[in-house]
Amino acid sequence: MTRIAIIGGGTAGFFCASLLSRDLPSSKVTIFEAGKRPMVKLGLTGGGRCNISNTFESVTDLRQVYPRGASLMKRLLKEFGLTETRKAFAAMGIEFEEEDAGRLFPASRDASQVVRALLSCARRSGVELRCADAVVAVQESATRITVRTASGTEELFDAVVVASGGCSSRGGLSFLEPLDIALVEPVPSLFTLRIKDSSLNSLTGISVPEAVVAIPGTSLRATGALLITDWGLSGPCVLRLSSYAARELHAASYRTPLMINWISFNEQEARPAIAAFAAREPQKMIANSCPFALPSRLWEHLLSRAGLRSDMRWAELGSKGLSKLVSVLVSDVYEVLGKGAFKEEFVTCGGVSLSEVDSKTLGSRSHPGLYFAGEALDIDAVTGGFNLQAAWTTGAICARSIALSFSGE
Repeated sequence: MTRIAIIGGGTAGFFCASLLSRDLPSSKVTIFEAGKRPMVKLGLTGGGRCNISNTFESVTDLRQVYPRGASLMKRLLKEFGLTETRKAFAAMGIEFEEEDAGRLFPASRDASQVVRALLSCARRSGVELRCADAVVAVQESATRITVRTASGTEELFDAVVVASGGCSSRGGLSFLEPLDIALVEPVPSLFTLRIKDSSLNSLTGISVPEAVVAIPGTSLRATGALLITDWGLSGPCVLRLSSYAARELHAASYRTPLMINWISFNEQEARPAIAAFAAREPQKMIANSCPFALPSRLWEHLLSRAGLRSDMRWAELGSKGLSKLVSVLVSDVYEVLGKGAFKEEFVTCGGVSLSEVDSKTLGSRSHPGLYFAGEALDIDAVTGGFNLQAAWTTGAICARSIALSFSGE
């Protein structure tokens, strides 16, 4: 009997176990989970609705959605992509439905249904789950691999899949130290930004459907919906920027200027648009008439930032006033003082270096029988279902590789 250990009872680990039990039915799979319950993070994802994948229809370059690992994901998605993921979950009784931006959800919009389906599949297949038993060391032992846990157990396995999820520090993968595996320093990704500005913070709850956020002096920028909160800024465009700039923001201790383009127009587009509006409505008060679809309270805030009187009429704007208004609308700058806690969608940038991994099998280049899946790898994505698809894909590739390796025995 082929004995397989999966380190990490999360998304990638359980999906890998379910496919292994199907493709290599003679195997005995054991999942080691450090926490008290498996797949806790999966149960929270998408606000409990589970953004299970994405159609990828609007993605022209995988680097847009996978800031790290895009080249590897391009190869892997050809082997196990959305079509294969749909089939695997359909066999568990879960169908997908599409929402905006290509986001896919289970028809039930219930993350716990996905958790239950994976658990049920594992139980039916005889997968052994050991919770609250963290792995402390993985070592090579002749032709097999030794796994040692915090409870003192030490067992031999024919193959080991490291699917331990995102780790806040290199110490989270310390059990790999005996093997001298190259690691990329893990840092947070997908987080909100903390900005202390009483005028901005007073606008909590206001959203802009299409804004651009950027770090001045760099090429780091993101577009999408923007949400003002009582601690700063959130929304898809902020989360996307935090993913693109995860390492840069970490290096800067999460303190940086942030430039906001509230209208997604550049200066050359905004200036004539405002001038034309002013010419059409010269006697209207600026505070009561916005040329763009901005919430009234936000518009008043931006007029104040531009130093324009609330009782000013458009005929009084003048060239200097126009320049100030354009500047605020397309390049409004605030100071970021830290990152907010966005626990439901927290993702880690970093992990096992992709240079350690065979791009076809996800097996270790230097340690036969050792494989890597999910966030244990230095692969992470923006919001929209892309991180979960990476988990399904890498978990499936590991399962397929192991099954092919041992199916001839």
